[in-house]
Amino acid sequence: MVQIPKTPALPSPVAPSRSVPTSADVARLAGVSRATVSYVLNNTSAVRISEPTRRRVHEAAKELGYVPHAAARSLRAGHSRMVLIPAPTFPVGPLYSRFLADLQSALGVLDYTVVQYGTGGPHGDEAARAWAELRPVAVLVPGSGLGPCGVAVLKRSGARAVVTLGPETIEGAHALLMDHDVVGHTAGSHLYDRGRRRIGVVVPQEPGLEAFSAPRLDGVRQSLRGTDATLTELPLAYEEQAAARLAARWRSLGLDAVFTYNDEYAMLLMRALQDEGIRIPEETAVIGADDLMLGRLLRPRLTTVRLQLPSGQELAELVDRAVRKPGTEPETHKVLGATVLHRESS
Repeated sequence: MVQIPKTPALPSPVAPSRSVPTSADVARLAGVSRATVSYVLNNTSAVRISEPTRRRVHEAAKELGYVPHAAARSLRAGHSRMVLIPAPTFPVGPLYSRFLADLQSALGVLDYTVVQYGTGGPHGDEAARAWAELRPVAVLVPGSGLGPCGVAVLKRSGARAVVTLGPETIEGAHALLMDHDVVGHTAGSHLYDRGRRRIGVVVPQEPGLEAFSAPRLDGVRQSLRGTDATLTELPLAYEEQAAARLAARWRSLGLDAVFTYNDEYAMLLMRALQDEGIRIPEETAVIGADDLMLGRLLRPRLTTVRLQLPSGQELAELVDRAVRKPGTEPETHKVLGATVLHRESS
């Protein structure tokens, strides 16, 4: 029997891709000029466009799936609308996450695109070279590490605004000063005023938190200077076993109060102390920081230091001001405040 070889199957024809919609398509559908489409979609304030016309343009763009070309818009404007925020190299909690979300929303209203840059790779001034490759119009740098050379690299690449959020000013950059000693000072003063004299301060062992834990510790030390109170540093890893080991020797330390760096460490340590039968606040008063909702759900409810950060809108307006007037002198604002919310744990 002779077998007839099968004819190999031909590949299925590829469906022709739809052409990418253009601003001309949007203009035809909306019944307006291409210039009007550009004014509307670029939020141009110099030209008055009626609200019905704006609505028609947005509806046409949505129907066609049209998205403005960011690179082309940057060429026309002479700069991009990208604001780059390097991801912090330290562990962040809910407080910082809420602040960042608020900031991104406020920048979006001002027609900026926020891009968060990952933490992998170089840091400090070397990282600034990698950020500069993206040609952002502004860079917001959390924490420390960036120096004057990095600021200069960013500005030479077209960044009109470099804003740092940290404990010190950097030459050439706008600065939002967040000096965390005020957090420790507020906590230490509260404990002292409540009659506590043998005060422990948790010092987190997580890498990257030194920039915050060191000034908070120093703030407690400043609040107790010249008084009859003593301060004991308590290194602590964010682990149940580490907290249990510290709680097991708590009574030998003779402490009657503890500032736990933040609310998360407070929850970790409070549970371990209660497991050891240590009564809070009768034997040991506890105060955290950040005012997380979980602290209000603890029993006893957690006393905490509420941090007062700038609103996202205030920071977005600073960025916009600096972008529009890049030649002005850098602004410096002290933005971190702190107040105690007294509850049952102290």
